[in-house]
Amino acid sequence: MNRRELTLGAAVAAMAAPAVAQTAYQPPATTSDSPYFAAFDAQIGRLPAAEQADVRAFYELNDWRPVWNADRLRRLNEASNRAERHGLARNDYFDFVGLAADPDSADLRTTAAALKYARVLAFGAVRPETVEELWEMQKNVVDVPLGLNDALVQNRLVEWFEGLAPTDIGYNNLSAGYVRYRRLIAQGGWPTFPVRAGTLEPGSSDNRVPLIIARLVAEGDLTAEAGARLTAEGLVYGPELQQAVQGFQARHGLATDGRIGPGTQASLGARPEDRARQIALNLERRRWLKRDLNPERIEVNTAAAIMVYWKDGRPVHSNRVVVGAPSTQTPSLEKPFASVVANPPWYVPAGIARREILPRGPAYLASQNMYIQNGTVIQRAGPNAALGYVKFELQDSYAIFLHDTPSKAAFNLSMRQRSHGCVRVQNAVEFARLLLSPDPTLLDQFDAAQASRRTTRIQTGREISVRLLYWTAFVDGQGRVAFREDVYRRDRALAEALGIAVNLPEVVADGRVDTNDVGP
Repeated sequence: MNRRELTLGAAVAAMAAPAVAQTAYQPPATTSDSPYFAAFDAQIGRLPAAEQADVRAFYELNDWRPVWNADRLRRLNEASNRAERHGLARNDYFDFVGLAADPDSADLRTTAAALKYARVLAFGAVRPETVEELWEMQKNVVDVPLGLNDALVQNRLVEWFEGLAPTDIGYNNLSAGYVRYRRLIAQGGWPTFPVRAGTLEPGSSDNRVPLIIARLVAEGDLTAEAGARLTAEGLVYGPELQQAVQGFQARHGLATDGRIGPGTQASLGARPEDRARQIALNLERRRWLKRDLNPERIEVNTAAAIMVYWKDGRPVHSNRVVVGAPSTQTPSLEKPFASVVANPPWYVPAGIARREILPRGPAYLASQNMYIQNGTVIQRAGPNAALGYVKFELQDSYAIFLHDTPSKAAFNLSMRQRSHGCVRVQNAVEFARLLLSPDPTLLDQFDAAQASRRTTRIQTGREISVRLLYWTAFVDGQGRVAFREDVYRRDRALAEALGIAVNLPEVVADGRVDTNDVGP
């Protein structure tokens, strides 16, 4: 398999251009007494326009003199050898043989290559706004030319490059997963699983059983010893294999019933090359984000429809959530959490009111405990209200918020992208009590409001950031790479921007759409 096909590819270099605007130091062109100035200045003019400012800034810091000696080149080569763990191809950035072939331009072109690679590690290869309709997260900030200069002076080149990428456990575990998948591909991957109509039921026989066993062994859902034993037993889909399939289903966010239907078959049919590329795309997404995170935060993975609450830098609580449908996607957003509203009324957005509520007439509004005030449809608080018994307000969030819901059944589905864009939280009242529990007074206020069913806003008294993310590949609590299908098709958009080919399974819905569910 061509190495370029399994990484972000040569297009990364071209797409790195927009990240230049994020660097801090871009001095104007100047003159210098250095004998190298004229040659370097002319060479900079021949670089791609997006690279020129960083290279110029770097040589300003070095008084327009060459910086690369044999020891520094050795260290740069060592740093470049670690590109694979970031889902990147070393040869897309560094051609040391080609650089050495032209001594007159080698120094400056080496600097340009180093800065280009550094920008991708620090900021990602593309600007997220170009591949997502609404992306408002806090970005990483770093002065790349100054950082490279300091790394050379301090002889910490390898450490500096590695520190540009995220160093959190999520990124490190996912990058290790990428390396594992690359090794798996080099060893032959897994056999192609043919997708067929119908469902393979536990206890039945099928000539694809050996292929399923080999597939599960390859990714670690089944041990090699167990796989050899089950293969020798023939074509029966027995209990031990069913248990391994259920682990595979859990890792892919599928219903864990052991029945190999359309959704499970689609995931079994994915190629190792495409899963490796999917991991690389998610490493890229993580590089977009700032590195210092609030130790207390709420993270919602909209691709997995899972919420995780972090306290003191550790994940301490997780819930299933329902997020925006493909036609009304939950955006990538990062906002501070402001307050809890017990028993909230719902001020229906004009679009939902116009399309889904008003056409049903006055009788429907009355049945849903709704009324119209100053042109706005409002639903009174109550047991059947769309926001349930609690709403988690965010500041300046484009009317995106977290909330309870009376529609509990959707939490049992594997495909939970069903809302109008807001995030419905399973066991929301219990989660609100967890957030307020550090302050007994606030918790008492909330409990009293729940008992009286009065609408009450309770300030949290501290800032808790909420991050709405889209990760289709991540490492689960058992250390396995977990995958979710690209329900918002953002993997496809990002892959196209990077110029790589990816062929991911289509989403298979596992429940009917409730036409009476008009909640946010």
